[in-house]
Amino acid sequence: MLRKRGSAILCGAFLFVAWNAVVVLYLWGRPLSGREEMDGGRGGADLAGDVIHMAEAFEAELEMQRKILLQIQGHWSLWEQPNENGASRGGPPQVVIPILVIACNRVTVKRCLDKLIEYRPSAELYPIIVSQDCGHAETAQVIGSYGSQVTHLKQPDLSDIAVRPEHKKFQGYYKISRHYRWALNQVFNSLSHSSVVIVEDDLEVAPDFFEYFRSLHPILKSDLSLWCVSAWNDNGRDGYVDPGKADLLYRTDFFPGLGWMMLKELWIELEPKWPGAFWDDWMRQPDQRRDRACIRPEISRTLTFGRKGVSLGQFYDKYLRYIKLNSEFVPFTKLDLAYLKEEKYKEIFEKQVYSAPLVKYEEVQRGQLKGAGPFCLHYSSKDGFKVLAKNLGVMEDLKSGVPRTGYRGVVSFLSRGRRIFLAPPPGWSKYDPTWS
Repeated sequence: MLRKRGSAILCGAFLFVAWNAVVVLYLWGRPLSGREEMDGGRGGADLAGDVIHMAEAFEAELEMQRKILLQIQGHWSLWEQPNENGASRGGPPQVVIPILVIACNRVTVKRCLDKLIEYRPSAELYPIIVSQDCGHAETAQVIGSYGSQVTHLKQPDLSDIAVRPEHKKFQGYYKISRHYRWALNQVFNSLSHSSVVIVEDDLEVAPDFFEYFRSLHPILKSDLSLWCVSAWNDNGRDGYVDPGKADLLYRTDFFPGLGWMMLKELWIELEPKWPGAFWDDWMRQPDQRRDRACIRPEISRTLTFGRKGVSLGQFYDKYLRYIKLNSEFVPFTKLDLAYLKEEKYKEIFEKQVYSAPLVKYEEVQRGQLKGAGPFCLHYSSKDGFKVLAKNLGVMEDLKSGVPRTGYRGVVSFLSRGRRIFLAPPPGWSKYDPTWS
């Protein structure tokens, strides 16, 4: 903006100097009249009249130039104002973040698409791409009913995949992995996008879903210790999250999925070795994670409503159906999120965890904690973690040694309204992949 205003001012200054130069040159080069020659070139009344005339013309020209400058400044001001989509009309354009909806044979994809379109602030900045596998006609009809509001892609290879006999029951997982690979290649290679947010057809999004991902895109791009941003909290059930902390975000070593953003650079890394099946658990292996973290919220920005699927409702009845979906719009793009950068976050988080009073499980379970918290509860073995997690109501499974929502081994949640850090003893250094 300063550069643009400077250009306008320089333009006005140039016109001012140029006009004065013209006046001087005119007066300097003006031939003397006969009377002026007789008067010795002193000018007389005619010269005075010419000077007055020139001064009046110069004053009128200045006024015209002033009005032009005001118009220019007004146009720049309008250019700098955000448009109806929240994007600045001036400066570099905002990055386009497409939403990739992975669909198959659920006609309830309508619930997913309805919310995405309802909360989407700009169709240009957030194009919705629905990639459909399975060839299910009724689902295709639902997707097609949205017309130009979405782009409908159809995965062309619907054939069964050759698998070893003991994996025939996992055919669905193989097809999902194949579909993901094809769809992500479409987004990054055919459509040339630089990032994507992936949701499945059984997810409902929160009102600030787009705001959340928009705000975290720059951090994901600049912090090489991050590899994804997720809208999901695995332990985000009502009663286990703080309803007054809708703006609270965490780093996590566990890949959450369920509404997540990745960059093209990561796809270039992963695509050549993409697995035949179980792609999400594959993402959680050390060879893929490479000690990188994801960002996740205290309160989830997605909610799954799909009990039926290839996983046959695994975890759904016990955990997933009770996940709290955020309802409060948080203006993340106006918040300072620099605390999520690795070194700063690690220092602050570990200080908060290990300076909290150390308590016993019985005190937590019986509601005998004194004070507002937070409190720290230690575990020192795989079995110890699983017993404590199960009894406290948080998810007890580990993937390559990493607990769900865990960061440096610490799982944060609420119990009876108090913050609990289920943590390894001080001095923790790395995960043990055998804890699975």
